[in-house]
Amino acid sequence: MTERDRTPLRAAVLVLGITLVLSVLLSWAHVPSAVLFGSLVGGMAHALTSPRVLALPPWAFRGAQGLVGITIGSLVSLATLASLGPALLPIVVVTLGTVAISLVAGRLLALHGEVSRVTGAFAMIAGGASGVVAVARDLGADDRVVTVVQYLRVFVVLVTMPLVTAAVFHPDHGLGRYTAGDASGRADLAFTAVALVVGLLLARVVRFSTATLLVPLTVAVALGATGWFGEPMVPTVLQWLAYGLIGVQVGLRFTRASLASIARLLPVVLLIIVAMVAATALMGAVLAWLTPVDGLTAYLATTPGGLFAVLATAADSGSDVTYVMAVQLFRLVVILAFTPLLARWLRGRPGR
Repeated sequence: MTERDRTPLRAAVLVLGITLVLSVLLSWAHVPSAVLFGSLVGGMAHALTSPRVLALPPWAFRGAQGLVGITIGSLVSLATLASLGPALLPIVVVTLGTVAISLVAGRLLALHGEVSRVTGAFAMIAGGASGVVAVARDLGADDRVVTVVQYLRVFVVLVTMPLVTAAVFHPDHGLGRYTAGDASGRADLAFTAVALVVGLLLARVVRFSTATLLVPLTVAVALGATGWFGEPMVPTVLQWLAYGLIGVQVGLRFTRASLASIARLLPVVLLIIVAMVAATALMGAVLAWLTPVDGLTAYLATTPGGLFAVLATAADSGSDVTYVMAVQLFRLVVILAFTPLLARWLRGRPGR
């Protein structure tokens, strides 16, 4: 049987097999969002080698978006955000400054003839990479470009953060440990099920772009605030499933022409990302100047991505983990809450 004769069953086996193998290998290599990367390549492997169209059912992708929203929502602690207290105004200023840096970076990317303003903005927006990727197409952006650029930024952050931390701040190590947790109990399953069902039902009622992510996210925050489920998290297997479905969906939309186009973008994208990471580090310096917080804590609080690695670094160096978590989550919530308005504004502007 030739590649042109590949049946849907063989195509599904190919996608699933590559996804599983790559996800395991990338997890061993400690690559962030390993399942999303593995599934992205799995979807591409079929899309680039066969003319047969393979697509996920719409309900599966909506469910994946909802699970990503709940995963993000489970991290949002109202008590943690409230702990920002009197530092809220400087944090708002720095957050808006970081968003402005992201938009400038996105506009620079959009100067390239093959990238729209909406795609450039959401490819470069700093924070909530998994959430932005999940809703990129709903917002009118090219989710293929957004996925590649978002996770390239995360990779650059993860590579540069230890170097900057060691070279600039010279912290001690081994002072603490941050554990993200591994949800598997019945309370976590109940929390996820309730948030997903209620969230997706409400999303069908309100009907706005990104509702399938933002409404379950909001429901998850509300449920977490009640304390009924303790400190719940989405079970890891369900997180893997959500990232896998999103990665496959994006990968299946690749063509050889789109892959070549993205490859041509990468040198420019890398330069913009490095400049953006440096500019957000300056935002950290501004935060340290405006508040009593130390320089390392401020730097970690303003890094544009890699949340769990940032929190682990903060704990290991003795920085204020709660402060870092609160600032990072504040920016994430702001970005995800205003993505529909931002997309509408960018689409309504004159020009390409």
